[in-house]
Amino acid sequence: MRAQVQSIRDRERTARVVVCRSFRSVEAECSGAAIAVCCAATSGAGLAAMATVAHHAAFSPALRDGSSVASGSEFYGSRVSVAAAPKTSVAPVQRNMRVRAVMAPPQRQERSPASTGAVKHAMTATEKILANASEKTKLTPGENVWVKADVLMTHDVCGPGTIGIFKKEFGQNAKVWDREKIVLIPDHYIFTSDERANRNVDILRDFAHEQDIKYFYDITDRSNFRANPDYKGVCHVALAQEGHCRPGEVLFGTDSHTCNAGAFGQFATGIGNTDAGFIMGTGKLLLKVPPTLRFVLDGEMPKHLLAKDLILQIIGEISVAGATYRAMEFVGTAVEAMTMEDRMTLCNMVVEAGGKNGVVPADATTAKYLEGKTSKPYQVFTSDGNASFLREYRFDVSKLEPVVAKPHSPDNRGLARECKDVKIDRVYIGSCTGGKTEDFIAAAELLAISGQKVKVPTFLVPATQKVWMDLYSLPVPGTDGKTCAEIFEQAGCDTPASPSCAACLGGPRDTYARMNDPQVCVSTTNRNFPGRMGHKEGQIYLASPYTAAASALTGFVTDPREFL
Repeated sequence: MRAQVQSIRDRERTARVVVCRSFRSVEAECSGAAIAVCCAATSGAGLAAMATVAHHAAFSPALRDGSSVASGSEFYGSRVSVAAAPKTSVAPVQRNMRVRAVMAPPQRQERSPASTGAVKHAMTATEKILANASEKTKLTPGENVWVKADVLMTHDVCGPGTIGIFKKEFGQNAKVWDREKIVLIPDHYIFTSDERANRNVDILRDFAHEQDIKYFYDITDRSNFRANPDYKGVCHVALAQEGHCRPGEVLFGTDSHTCNAGAFGQFATGIGNTDAGFIMGTGKLLLKVPPTLRFVLDGEMPKHLLAKDLILQIIGEISVAGATYRAMEFVGTAVEAMTMEDRMTLCNMVVEAGGKNGVVPADATTAKYLEGKTSKPYQVFTSDGNASFLREYRFDVSKLEPVVAKPHSPDNRGLARECKDVKIDRVYIGSCTGGKTEDFIAAAELLAISGQKVKVPTFLVPATQKVWMDLYSLPVPGTDGKTCAEIFEQAGCDTPASPSCAACLGGPRDTYARMNDPQVCVSTTNRNFPGRMGHKEGQIYLASPYTAAASALTGFVTDPREFL
């Protein structure tokens, strides 16, 4: 027994050396700023999990064979939560909301049977997608399987680190596994004079040229290399608009909000640089199959409610650790009635609850959105009627009210009307969560109805170049043909900025709309941790575009029903 314990300890020490070596490779290739930002961008659960890699990797046959990257990425892909966020006060659930959470009984809806092999085995949508990608006939939660990647995305913050690990482990002259399945998108820190941030974009550009990457969305054409030179904007929205999101596929990205793409009925999740470097060389990753939490959203959406209200309600209900390493599946009549951008908002923030991935079953709405965006065939997977869900939550959306997430946690839920005495200094409308075309149209609708001017600085940051153009071309319903840009100008808002992540992640001090002072902000972004948008003493209230626009008009956190 004593000898066995000593053997385990020896393997743990070996694993720690391997993991530390992987981290050093990041430091050697990526600027200090990028490393810090990359850590901030990944989920809290993921960061904590890296500390446990050594322990788990000690039992990996791959590690004992000396494969450092494989063993390290195996267990980060199967990350677990080690340290939960401090508990914050949460507003009590409304009495008339009629929300219940129960262990899911067998579901009897008419669903298509599993189609991943000859053997019929009831599975959830997430399990089916991973089974298909791992060439298995069936999978159950907790299994570890090698999954083939359909798309790997990285951006200017984590891309240099990923490239550094790829070259260190596979060779300076190694070629990526598939140049047409890698997407490089500069989007985080691009409109800045910061030298390190600009160098990160240069690293992406050089790598794209060296590897002849097909999908490199550069900011400007600075050389004789032209591969998709048109700048796109925030990666998660650009991936959807450019046809990289398809039902049934597996999409990995070096950003925690990669789960945004789950709106298309695919498995999409954020990963670290080590995992991405391994995928870049092999096209696959070892993953643990997550159990699925099912969220049934029924009822008709009230006019004053948006998808952002729903996901904040859900996170407030289950907490920031309530879905740790769980798939979050969204179904119900309210979900079926949603647009693709609404569904993206839902899936975007599953990571704020610790979720591994979010998924909405693909349907006719999905197919319509994809028309003209992709010519690749895709396969639709939906949960079987008798699939096993870890837990089921039911919401009647018709009884919900506009909510906000108060500082300093996405699960610090409060009703917007209960925060009416909170004086604010600014409003920010933007990000992958709240900077899509429909988000700006919603804000413009409320401003147009009011006919008033904003009382605090109101910053507008379109997620992508397409969204920016929509602001100047699409008419806002009920305004006699006025565009968003015209309405925003009349209301006294700031001129829409160039598309980027901008202040959502803080960034260098000259980042547009960064909070350089300890101000109070109502924002349509996805996180409100201390320092998230700049100043560490800033206070961020996460809200829907409706609530953000209403608050801009009053200078206080405001329930949009005062104007709608």
